[in-house]
Amino acid sequence: MSEKNKLANPAPLGLMGFGMTTVLLNLHNSGIFSLGTMILAMGIAYGGFAQIIAGILEFRKGNTFGVTAFTSYGLFWISLVFLLIFPSIFPSFEAPSDIAMAAYLFMWGLFTFFMFISTLKLNRALQFVFISLAILFWLLALGHFIPNVTIIAGFEGIICGSSAIYLAMAEVMNETYGRTILPIFPSKK
Repeated sequence: MSEKNKLANPAPLGLMGFGMTTVLLNLHNSGIFSLGTMILAMGIAYGGFAQIIAGILEFRKGNTFGVTAFTSYGLFWISLVFLLIFPSIFPSFEAPSDIAMAAYLFMWGLFTFFMFISTLKLNRALQFVFISLAILFWLLALGHFIPNVTIIAGFEGIICGSSAIYLAMAEVMNETYGRTILPIFPSKK
């Protein structure tokens, strides 16, 4: 592909959508502020749509890992917002039980763990994002049975989301400057 036709890297967009939304939701989970429209709007717009757009762009680049990760997590955010708001908008829809939400979060943790295995061929920063996300999902699932675990999950989620923000900015800065500004620690192949 010629330099003129080079495609931009969509990963920073997806990572920022994931990272910022994850930090904000987990500021709520850690008890710093209540769940409100700011988090829900971020979940739909930046966590949801921005990641889906990044996933579609990864498809264009032929990156199976990127398309699977970004579109899946974009749809996670949209489904999570629907789970939170549908019962109040449509009274005939029951809010999910603690067991149902734990199952939902557990399955996302399982998916994330399998995605983490694929990161073992990629960089260490991405590995950290995925393993910390799997742990976050499982802690949140457990939090539906042991409430104080949700607070712990909140702080772990802030770290997870911040690591995605770091990786996004590392990719942008390193590409912009043509050298390593923020290291992402490539995997030893």
